[in-house]
Amino acid sequence: MSGFVDHLLSLPAWVALLIVFAIPALESSAFLGFVFPGETVVILGGVMASLGRAPLAAMIAAAVVGAILGDAIGYGVGHRWGRQVLDSTLGRFVDARHLDRAEEALRRRGAWAVFVGRFTVALRVMVPGLAGMSRLPLRTFLPANVAGGIAWGATMVTAGYLAGTGYKRIEHDASLVGLAQIARAHV
Repeated sequence: MSGFVDHLLSLPAWVALLIVFAIPALESSAFLGFVFPGETVVILGGVMASLGRAPLAAMIAAAVVGAILGDAIGYGVGHRWGRQVLDSTLGRFVDARHLDRAEEALRRRGAWAVFVGRFTVALRVMVPGLAGMSRLPLRTFLPANVAGGIAWGATMVTAGYLAGTGYKRIEHDASLVGLAQIARAHV
């Protein structure tokens, strides 16, 4: 992982900005987040800004726009093809009981579930598609998606910026905070 980090931090600013946009955009729209969580790249974008290699505001904007766009696409995919995707090969990796509970939580908690889901790796990948699949109204999903994307992108990039080269600890702590929010929501 260290080689990847060093490589990312040495990229030209425009390439790093493109990656900080693309990974969150692909995280839930193409389910890339199951393999590679977007927060890692976004936090490293903040680290890059702290090193003076890219503007902080541009890194935040790239992360926010990528996150919002990716989740909007994920919602659309879930709305149109959700069950078909889950009945295919991808569905073998998802426990039906967890899926049913997640859909029920989205129906009950709506916008709050979309917002909070943004801060947990597994939910960040699944919530947009599940929201579309469970027919959560777009008028409920969209404002929560935008608010969550802004909060998540700004928080993760800023955390990386403030942490500088101590980013590994921030990445770990950010995941723990997301898990705590989910546990609190189910109590």
